[in-house]
Amino acid sequence: MYDQSKLSELIRFARADAGFTVIDVYPGGGDWTRVFSDIVGPQGRVYSFVPAEVAHFKDDPVGRMRTLAKEPGRENVEAVSTDLVAMPEVTQPADVMWLHLFYHDLHTALMQKKGATATAADFNRAVYERLKPGGSYVIVDHAAAVGAGTSEAQSLHRIEPASVREEVEAAGFVLDAESTMLANKDDPHSIKVFDPSIKGKTDRFAYRFLRP
Repeated sequence: MYDQSKLSELIRFARADAGFTVIDVYPGGGDWTRVFSDIVGPQGRVYSFVPAEVAHFKDDPVGRMRTLAKEPGRENVEAVSTDLVAMPEVTQPADVMWLHLFYHDLHTALMQKKGATATAADFNRAVYERLKPGGSYVIVDHAAAVGAGTSEAQSLHRIEPASVREEVEAAGFVLDAESTMLANKDDPHSIKVFDPSIKGKTDRFAYRFLRP
C-alpha cells in the first residue's frame, strides 16, 4: 500500500523495536503483522488480533492469520480472536497497539453485529488496560471533513481526526505525536474511500498516543 519511504516512516512513527510486544488490531491480509514480526524479532511477540465481530467474514480472517503464523520465521506471531472489548483477555501487556484504517469501524454497524454493544469508549479503555505504561497507541485512518465528526464512518468510511483525538484522550491517553506523511490535500473528503478516483490515495492522518 505504501512506497518504501512512507513505510519506513510509518514504522519509525510506531516506535516498535526488537523484543517488543505489538498488537495488530484487525490485521486484514496480515501485511502489518509481517512487518512487526520482522521488527520485534525472536524475543518479541506480535498478536494478530481479529475482532470476533468480523471473524465470520467469508475470507476467514482468523484462519488467514493462523496460516500466517505458521509461515517460516513467524514463530513470534499468534493469531487471536475475541470480542473487541475482551482483547486484553487473549493478549499480553503490549508496547505498541496498532490500528491501521480501522478506528472508524468502531462507529459502524460492522461492530454491532452479533449483538455486540462495544463502543469506541469501551474499546479505548480496553486498549488502555492492555498497554504498558509508556506504551504507544498508534492510529492511522481516512480523514473526514472538518466538522464531520464520526457521522461519515458508516457511509464514507472516514472519521474526523479531532473526534479520534477527543475519544482517545478521554480514555486517559496523551497525544505524543501526529504526522501528515499520508496527507492528500486533493482529497475532497466527500467520497467513499473505495471510490476508484481516491482509493489508495485518501487523505490520512496518523496519531501516536501514549499511556502515561
